[in-house]
Amino acid sequence: MPYPRPSAAPAVRGGVRVWAALLTVLVAAAAFLSVPAAPARAAGLQEVTGFGSNPGNLQMFRYVPDGLPAGRPLVVAMHGCTQNAAAYDDETGWTELADRLRFALLLPQQRSANNANSCFNWFESGDTSRGSGEALSVVQMMDRMRTDTGVAADRSFVTGLSAGGAMTSAMLAAYPDRFDGGAVVAGMPARCATSLTQAFGCMNPGSDRTPAQWGALVRGASSHGGPWPVLSVWQGSTDTTVAPLNRRELVEQWTDVHGTDTTPETSDTVGGYPHQVFEDAAGRPVVESFEITGMGHGQPVDPGTGGGQCGRAAAYVLDVNICAAHHIARFWGLDAGTDPEPGTRTVTVANDDARDGYVKAGADGSGAATGTLESVYGLGVGRGADGRHNRAVLSFDTSSLPDDAVVESVRLSLTHASGSGDPWGSPAGNALTVDARSGCFGACAIEPADWSAPATASAVATVPRFSSGTVSSAEFSGAGLAAVDRAGTTQLRLRFAQAPGSTAYVFVGRGSAAKLTVTFH
Repeated sequence: MPYPRPSAAPAVRGGVRVWAALLTVLVAAAAFLSVPAAPARAAGLQEVTGFGSNPGNLQMFRYVPDGLPAGRPLVVAMHGCTQNAAAYDDETGWTELADRLRFALLLPQQRSANNANSCFNWFESGDTSRGSGEALSVVQMMDRMRTDTGVAADRSFVTGLSAGGAMTSAMLAAYPDRFDGGAVVAGMPARCATSLTQAFGCMNPGSDRTPAQWGALVRGASSHGGPWPVLSVWQGSTDTTVAPLNRRELVEQWTDVHGTDTTPETSDTVGGYPHQVFEDAAGRPVVESFEITGMGHGQPVDPGTGGGQCGRAAAYVLDVNICAAHHIARFWGLDAGTDPEPGTRTVTVANDDARDGYVKAGADGSGAATGTLESVYGLGVGRGADGRHNRAVLSFDTSSLPDDAVVESVRLSLTHASGSGDPWGSPAGNALTVDARSGCFGACAIEPADWSAPATASAVATVPRFSSGTVSSAEFSGAGLAAVDRAGTTQLRLRFAQAPGSTAYVFVGRGSAAKLTVTFH
């Protein structure tokens, strides 16, 4: 160990007192530094002692759902600065997901004696290298979990926020053989810093290296030759504590490790936020990236009881209508082979071509008339060469849903047929928006009034920019879920939120080229 740990010393590692000043930057806001001690959590969170030599001098906490059978997955979740296990477990949604998806949860906890602000020492080589320090302490905790609870030896995952996110990167690099997947929330790439001085630059403005340079740091951290853990990356676009550049650098590091490039196979929106998925040569998703636009430093949550909701807002646990833990668990495949909501089902319904069409009108809706459908083209949306503005209507027979179905999620997928110009950029920031109608906007046949007929719920989702292939919309809003007609037809109207100022339109495919995917219980 390069830094001794005298039992009575308040600061036991080189640079720890200076690190206290660094943490003023890391947590950015005085409010975060003045958060009172977290109240005791509900029964179920247990401290465990005696889990090995514990060279990192950490504490071990665990949450094991009642009746959890042997062979279930293990998730390691590491808190951010000034937090502790009890202030991170249910706030982020991990405990409720452990109950729902049936996995064990391990929550390492930093001691203030190791770090003045209770941050994991992600920048200290002695704490992030294989076989030493805090990294080894976490692995010893995992071994204790296996002994005590019988969790699966080959289904372990790790995640963390801020300094915990940076420590997650370190764990994945030092022990890639122990993890199937990881998730870094507002963190940094593995081995970005190996000293206090470097830590400042890694946090902000971030360190810009090539994918090969980043990948070499991971490959050099152990003798492991693969397979490698998959990675989910989450970052707020307005984070001034950990610069948004780190999201890109993490993607570059782990796509290089997996031997793929930085061109995403999927670019869409989830919950209204930009989302990318990168696949390896076999077509397996190995890295995903979420950019939470408008969010500062923290972990995204979406409090509520819906199928995709979890967590509760707290200091640097931010309610931005998307729960990172839920989507991370899905990316890892923790929902496979489980019945998280008894009776949960998913149906996909193709559009009813006989009742689809589009309507032309002035920008203000004046002079509305139905568009002419031709076999070569699909349904027009945007401003045509004739100066008229087009809105498309898609019809879906959703009567196969039970009358008492509770709709949990809805997505619309569209296939590109043709187009001209860039309606998303005219004006800049334009959005292809979806309105929903329970039943039909009019008489269930395309008519001029459909251009401006009232919707049951307006702007329930957006469709990301696309110029070829198939794309999925963001998940529908709560009002959009309620607009699905369980007894008959659900119609959707596609429109650009702002009228393009010049010719700019897209045609989406007819027939079965549009699909509505509904998950319900």
